[in-house]
Amino acid sequence: MYNKQGVGEFKYFVGVSSLAQIATREDRICVLNILGGESSEVTPVGHVYSGGNVVFGTSPGRAGQVLETSMGNVPVYNNVLEGLNAGHRFNCGVIYLPPSAARDGVAELIRVNPELKKIFIVTEKLAVSDSREIRAMGQANGIDIFGGNSLGVADTWNQVRIGGALGGDSPEEALRRGSIAIFSNSGNFTTTIATYMRMAGWGTTTAISSGKDVYIQFAAPEFAFALANDSRSKAAVLYVEPGGYYELDAHFTKPVVACVVGRWKSQLTRAVGHAGAMAGGADDAASKEQWFLDKFGLDRIFTPDDPVVSSKGAVVTNIAHIPAALTAVMRENACRPDFEPEGTLALKSWFNSHRGLKVPAALDLPTVEAPVPYGVQIAALNRQVGAVAPRQTMKDASGASQMDPKSQVTSLHGASMLDAAQFPLEANVSLSLLHEPGGVNDRALINVAIGAHLNLHGKPALAAAQASREAGNAPNSVLAAAASIVGPRCQVRARKAVKALIDGFATAGLTDALDEAFDTGKVQIADTGLFTASEPDAAAQAMLAGLRARGAKSSFVRYLEGLPGHPNADAVLAAITTTLAWGPLMRKRVSRLTAESLPWWMHLFGTLIGASVTADQHGPDSFCGISTADILEQRPISEVAFTALFGLKPNASDLHGFQLLVGLLLSNGPGTISAQGCKGAVSADGPEDPDRVQLNKGLIGFLTHTGFAHGGNGFEGIAFLIEQFKDSGLANPGDPAHGIDLKALALRYVDAYAQYKSDKKTTGSLDIQKIPGVNHPVFKDKPVNHDPREVFIRELLAARGEYNVFHEFYSTLVQTLFEAGVSRNVYCVNIDAVIAALLLKMLWQPYLRGEYSGEALETAAFTIFLYPRMLGCAAEIDDHMNRGRNMDTRTPASRCVFVA
Repeated sequence: MYNKQGVGEFKYFVGVSSLAQIATREDRICVLNILGGESSEVTPVGHVYSGGNVVFGTSPGRAGQVLETSMGNVPVYNNVLEGLNAGHRFNCGVIYLPPSAARDGVAELIRVNPELKKIFIVTEKLAVSDSREIRAMGQANGIDIFGGNSLGVADTWNQVRIGGALGGDSPEEALRRGSIAIFSNSGNFTTTIATYMRMAGWGTTTAISSGKDVYIQFAAPEFAFALANDSRSKAAVLYVEPGGYYELDAHFTKPVVACVVGRWKSQLTRAVGHAGAMAGGADDAASKEQWFLDKFGLDRIFTPDDPVVSSKGAVVTNIAHIPAALTAVMRENACRPDFEPEGTLALKSWFNSHRGLKVPAALDLPTVEAPVPYGVQIAALNRQVGAVAPRQTMKDASGASQMDPKSQVTSLHGASMLDAAQFPLEANVSLSLLHEPGGVNDRALINVAIGAHLNLHGKPALAAAQASREAGNAPNSVLAAAASIVGPRCQVRARKAVKALIDGFATAGLTDALDEAFDTGKVQIADTGLFTASEPDAAAQAMLAGLRARGAKSSFVRYLEGLPGHPNADAVLAAITTTLAWGPLMRKRVSRLTAESLPWWMHLFGTLIGASVTADQHGPDSFCGISTADILEQRPISEVAFTALFGLKPNASDLHGFQLLVGLLLSNGPGTISAQGCKGAVSADGPEDPDRVQLNKGLIGFLTHTGFAHGGNGFEGIAFLIEQFKDSGLANPGDPAHGIDLKALALRYVDAYAQYKSDKKTTGSLDIQKIPGVNHPVFKDKPVNHDPREVFIRELLAARGEYNVFHEFYSTLVQTLFEAGVSRNVYCVNIDAVIAALLLKMLWQPYLRGEYSGEALETAAFTIFLYPRMLGCAAEIDDHMNRGRNMDTRTPASRCVFVA
């Protein structure tokens, strides 16, 4: 069958002679797999836009169901014949079937419906053999086929959309009536190009997403023929990808702007993206550019700097250049745009956030008012204080921590534990909950907030902890007993105060919480009774004195001090924590929920550090022999925590070692037992209802999921080192002139260990005890192996001029093991060895003096784990509160097994 093209002939069937016939108001449609995931979203939109053009759909086994639309329900049948027998008639079929079923779907439509004229195939990645058969069926039966891998067609004049998502969820917004037809290999770019053209004043007639499978059923030659016969269309825009010779064979009689993309694909040797975009032939992007240049009588590509066009058309390689090229081409044809331009393609920022960074002027784009309805939505977002994370299942997932499986280095809110090891304890408090380590002022505030809750003299939490300790419980159980007392009611007033402060100061326009020029008189809070007491509050006065002594700045504290009456302790704590959270809130790094929870966290952190020492260390005005005033006004929490943990007054080297330990142990990713415990507690409380989540219970979940094994590796390393050095006469582990032959010490152990291994093998035992702190399952099999965390600490200590004989012994030991033939290569010294070496260096001299027993060393090794991991798990709890779903950490029954 032949159809006249104007010049030459089609040697195959083409039923559509004009673009105006591709999608009409008279067309009626049957959709195969109408209830599938894509169709159920897309079909209702096109149905309504087109005035109700879908008569029925098919979905095997779901007959009797319907597809709901705002224009009424579309019935569903098992197959096409059932729909026809029910009295429905259609002339267009749409295929949403999987690739393996598309050919059979086409056959079904053709076989049972003699009225069929057009088929639109959305399915992508059809087999070439199936596409050939589809082509043959269409030709034999006089049916036009569009696709595959198509997003369908749309006619703006007729206001009809068939077989896809052109124009998105609001086709009337993107597709405005005009004089330009669009033919595009890309479905999504079909809509994008229509939108870009609108900005320059050009509307559309018919838009066709041709698809880009290897076979394009309705291709450029057919489009050119229909374009020539469409009186509505003055010109066309083509979006062209590599692959196929369709464009070369097309005869265009109207102006065309061709956007040819994909030069990079010529470097590839296989299909990528669209299946037809094959590289390596004479149909690559460069070749297609030349085809169109020859058609238009041009010698180069159009660019804004070199706007070369002819009356026949132009070639561009960037869709952003299409509107300018189209306008220039149409000017050559004495044609004006269809309507006034609606805007420009210049980047127009509706909102921005520098996240605290200084942006060069050239990049600092001004914000413009967004059109309706987006402007209203953005205004609401701008009034929103803090971030809001989407809810999702958080089992074995975290938005707070992650571990690099290659380096074994964990990061928390983007800061690696190696970085955290260089922060003081109070900075890691900030990192855990505020996602950044904060500055000097933040650390002063944290020192006061936590310091105010260390001394538990006369408080129930101390009695609970002491009773647990006297019952012989491990340190985690002791701390859990104290945490159980610090429940939600302890912080109701402080939480309400934070809410009121955030609302009042956000409305007043505060941007910088440390702005001493900010007029707190502008803040309007109705219930100021939240913040004041009729009589002076000793705890509040002590915290305020601590803030003054440390030179801490806070607009919120200034506001409290300006109120009539006396600030209460909850209000001061709320003012401190709101100051800490304000910067991250304004930068939308944390949520309001996080900010409102901070007073409770500070109370809990102080309580758990306080509960880690016996009741006799808590006096009316002192903690561990340090006065309350001293703690609040000058001591850093890290120093007080060191004293609480070890009962010692630290020197600078000890404090640095303590800081390293805290940072290294802060987190080990969401997969750890401790993290699973705290996340499970939050999941069980129901994170989607934050008022039900009990932070102390979350910490108890962490505490119940820790044990001596967590500090065990450190203690095993300590016990190992004590055994090696017990008769060495070592006085000061930090003195490089210790006078000990470390090589001889290591060789003595290596000889004994070699004999031990030999004896085990002789008896056939495979249960050979490993050396604590030596080797690692990841860092192995190289001639010389290194744990990058241990290397980092070694280099850091060397840069500070600090020496640790225990750490040095480990390095000597792994080399000696290799030289003696006990190991095939040089094992790494792992991070557990570092922890043991750092901890034992601090405690060696008290141990020699008899102040520390083996049991006390084990308790210290365990508790030093609990302090930092408390912070890391607080980060996981907070993250889960903001992101998690109810019961989302449980294991599905299908993955549970019964072991007989």
